[in-house]
Amino acid sequence: MASLKELCGGLPLRPLPPNRGRDANVPHAPVRTPDLTPEEKRLALCNALRYFPPALHATLAPEFAQELKEFGHIYMYRFCPTLRMRAYPINQYPCETKQAAAIMHMIMNNLDPDVAQFPQELVTYGGNGQVFSNWAQFWLVLHYLSTMSEDQTLVMYSGHPLGLFPSLPSSPRCVITNGMVIPNYSSREKYERMFALGITMYGQMTAGSYCYIGPQGIVHGTMLTVLNAGRRYLGTSDLSGCVFVTSGLGGMSGAQAKAAVIAGCVGVIAEMNEVALQKRYEQGWLMEVTKDLDHCIQRIREARRSKMALSLGYHGNVVDLWERLWQEYERTGELLVDLGSDQTSLHNPFSGGYYPVQISFSQANHLMSTDPSLFRTIVHESLRRQVAAINKLSEEGMFFWDYGNAFLLEAKRAGAAVEKTGGGDTEFKYPSYVQHIMGDIFSLGFGPFRWVCTSGNPADLAQTDDIATAVLEEISGAVNERVQQQYSDNIRWIRQAAKHNMVVGSQARILYSDQRGRVSIALAINKAVADGRVTAPVVISRDHHDVSGTDSPFRETSNIYDGSAFCADMAVQNVIGDAFRGATWVALHNGGGVGWGEVMNGGFGLVLDGSEEAGKRARMMLNWDVSNGVARRCWSGNSNAYETVQLAMQHQAELRVTMPYSVQDQHVVDRALREYS
Repeated sequence: MASLKELCGGLPLRPLPPNRGRDANVPHAPVRTPDLTPEEKRLALCNALRYFPPALHATLAPEFAQELKEFGHIYMYRFCPTLRMRAYPINQYPCETKQAAAIMHMIMNNLDPDVAQFPQELVTYGGNGQVFSNWAQFWLVLHYLSTMSEDQTLVMYSGHPLGLFPSLPSSPRCVITNGMVIPNYSSREKYERMFALGITMYGQMTAGSYCYIGPQGIVHGTMLTVLNAGRRYLGTSDLSGCVFVTSGLGGMSGAQAKAAVIAGCVGVIAEMNEVALQKRYEQGWLMEVTKDLDHCIQRIREARRSKMALSLGYHGNVVDLWERLWQEYERTGELLVDLGSDQTSLHNPFSGGYYPVQISFSQANHLMSTDPSLFRTIVHESLRRQVAAINKLSEEGMFFWDYGNAFLLEAKRAGAAVEKTGGGDTEFKYPSYVQHIMGDIFSLGFGPFRWVCTSGNPADLAQTDDIATAVLEEISGAVNERVQQQYSDNIRWIRQAAKHNMVVGSQARILYSDQRGRVSIALAINKAVADGRVTAPVVISRDHHDVSGTDSPFRETSNIYDGSAFCADMAVQNVIGDAFRGATWVALHNGGGVGWGEVMNGGFGLVLDGSEEAGKRARMMLNWDVSNGVARRCWSGNSNAYETVQLAMQHQAELRVTMPYSVQDQHVVDRALREYS
C-alpha cells in the first residue's frame, strides 16, 4: 500500500491484495481455544464473509476457515496493510475534519509495531487488548473517518463500524462500545466463543478506545506507586538501595523497568518472552539482562550495596526468582527484596497472560492450545508455588501488593493462601495498590491525564512539557500538604520526562493531575495551539484507570467500602457525561485490567484545535470527568474525597453534590439492630 490516501479508500477488493499470511518477523498472539461446535464454526465463517461481496466468498472462505482452525480467530491476514503503521502527522491524513484525522492518528499509533504487542492480530497490549477484531474493520473505519463531516458520528460496536449516522457538530465524532454483553453471559468461556464468532471484542482500556501511548502511559503511574509504596511501607522517599521485584516486560508491564530507575531503586523484572525482554532492552528501558539466577542474585547484592538505580531483566520465570530469593534468605539470613508485586496479564491466565514455572515458554504456548485443561491445572500449581514463596518473604519483612492485574484473584481461584481473615469481598492477604497506595490519590482527584501532539514534532511535545510545568508550579502554591506532595512529584516527573526518553510511538506525555490542574493545562495548551507555539492540534485524554473512569472492585474501586464496589454506575455515567459535554470521541468497555466480566470502564479523546469552542469543551468536560468520581468516592465515606468535593463546590457555583452524613454513634445502629433482629 503506497499511501495513506489509498489506505483510506475502503477495502481493497479489485484486485484482492495477495495473501502473505503471518509475518514471521513480528510477535504473534497465542492461539485461541474457543471450542466451537460445527455450527458455530459455520456461523463464524459467515459472519466474517459478510464484509465482502459474494463474488469473493469462494476465494476468501477457505483461508478464513484455515485461520479459524489454526489460530482460533479470523484476523483476515490478507488485508493487513503493507504501509508502515505509525502515528503520521495529522496533516497527512486525507480527512474532511481535523477531529477525524486526530482519531486516525491515534488508531495508527495503537497498531505501530514499536507500540503494539501483537500488531498483526490488532492487539495493542495486555495479551488480548484489541483495537479491532479483524483487518476488514480497520479498512472500513479509516474510510469512514476520511469521509465524515462534522454532522456525522461513527458508531463502533466491539470493533465493528456500524456506520456513519447524522448528528450535531457538538456531538462526539465517534462513539465506541466494546464487550457490552448481557451480565449473566459475561463469562470468560463465553467470551472466547463470542470473540471467535466476531461479535464482541475485549478492548482492554486504551487499546479499544484508541488512546494508548505506549508504555509511557503506565511508567508514570508505576513510578508514583513505587515512590508512595516506599513512603508507606519503608518510611522513606529515598529508595536508593531498595529492591523491587516483579514480573512482566510486555505491553503495560514493560514500564516497570523504566519506572524503577526513575524512582531510584533496584528493579528486578522477570520475563519469559525473550522477544519482549529484548525489545525493552533495545529501547533503553532495561539496563541489563541475564538468564543466570546466580548472576541475577549477585547483581542485586552489588546494586544494594552501591545504592545504584538499576533495572535488571531476568530472562526466566518469576516463580524461580521468588523461590531463589527465599533460598538466599534461608542460607544467609539476608532479605534481598524490600518491595514486591506482579504485572503478568493474569486477567488472561490461560491464553498467554501467565506462563507456569513447570514448563518452558514454547511448551506453554503449545500446551495452552492443545490441552487447555491440563494447562489450566499447571497454571494453578505455579500460582500456588509463587504465592508460597511470596508469603515466606513477606513474613520476614518484604512488602507485597497486587498491581490490579488479577494476580490475587486468580491465585485465590487456584487455591493459593491469599485470603484475608475477616476480609471483605474485595480484600486479600495483601492489599491492591489502589487500597493502600493510589486510592487516596484518586480521592484527591489526581489521575493519569495525557496528551498527544498530532504534529508528530518533538518540539511541540517539549513546548507542552514546559506549559504543563509552568501551570503546575503556578497553581501549587495555595494547596494542602497532601495535594502539594502530588504536584511536587508530577513537576519532578515532567521535568525529567524528556531526559528519560519516554516516547515510543506518538509524541505523547502523561502526568497525574487533579481537576484544577487538568483544566488549566488543557486551556493553556489550547491557547498555545491558537497562537502557533504548538503547530498542530493536540489530543487530550487519560487512562481509563482513573478517578471516575473505571468501576473495578479488585482495582480502581477496591477501596470503596459502602458495598457499592461491584456497582458500575460511575463508569457508565462518566462516558455519557463526557459525550454531551464536548468529547471528540468516547468509549465504554467491559473488561480491562482485571479481566472480562470483572470491570466496566470508559475513556475519551478531545481535540484541542486552538478554537474558543475547544476551550469551552475542555473546561466543561474535564470538570465533570474528575468530579463525578470524586463525588462517588465522597458518598462512599472517603474523607479525602469529602474535602476535595467541598473545595470543588467553592470554585464551581453550578456544582451541587449530595454530601453524606457519617454515623457518629455506632451504638445507635447496634441498639436498632438488636431491637429488630
